[in-house]
Amino acid sequence: MPLPEDIKGSCFQSGNKRNHEPFIAPERFGNSSMGFGSNPHSQAPEKVTLLVDGTRFVVNPQIFTAHPDTMLGRMFGPGREYNFTRPNEKGEYEIAEGISATVFRTVLDYYKTGIINCPDGISIPDLRDTCDYLCINFDFNTIRCQDLSALLHELSNDGAHKQFDHYLEELILPIMVGCAKKGERECHIVVLTDEDSVDWDEDHPPPMGEEYSQILYSSKLYRFFKYIENRDVAKTVLKERHLKNIRIGIAGCPGKRKKERVVMWISSVSEANLSLIW
Repeated sequence: MPLPEDIKGSCFQSGNKRNHEPFIAPERFGNSSMGFGSNPHSQAPEKVTLLVDGTRFVVNPQIFTAHPDTMLGRMFGPGREYNFTRPNEKGEYEIAEGISATVFRTVLDYYKTGIINCPDGISIPDLRDTCDYLCINFDFNTIRCQDLSALLHELSNDGAHKQFDHYLEELILPIMVGCAKKGERECHIVVLTDEDSVDWDEDHPPPMGEEYSQILYSSKLYRFFKYIENRDVAKTVLKERHLKNIRIGIAGCPGKRKKERVVMWISSVSEANLSLIW
């Protein structure tokens, strides 16, 4: 059952794995022909049946109400401010489209203990997507797993996203605005460390178009871009801000001294690019 638009706006997408038997009952719950949210003053049932990926989970909805900031907490909470929850003809609530039953069983741990114990064999990125979909915080306080490398990778992506948001507003956007005020439609930025200097000489003239590059001195941003994963995150952030034709890479710095520099090419053209050839 697709989610209404108001929930889609506050949650994301899905997919993953795990086991916790106390949440699962063998019988099917069918005594709920009336929508749980149809009467704001109705008393919550003792059991509800959730249908996920063809598997039925019989649970007490009170485990969700203890976490009102999650999607299921909003669906089955006492206030029921989102009056959209409707069972199917069998009284079952079809939720979490795209999430596997194994992953959903794993995530149910969170509603009992506040911790998700991720077993071996479950993809951390898939678990992350599921947590995002269900509006469950994905952080070290919530997730326990053996694969620390995968967990730290996801946490690093979160940190990189927030950090680049800051760099974009404080360092990069002012340069882009300056280019826009001159009527330009693109911005070519070269990032160097705070201690670097640009010294062209006759033997190493600037490449064609290099003289129009904007030089940004920032050791922190330079170090940030040294990691290819961070460059990928930066591209994602810029695309989220509706910028097009984004290229970020490490290039050799022309000059006698061998030095690498970060080159970032951003175009603000939103629809199409126009190339003129003489």
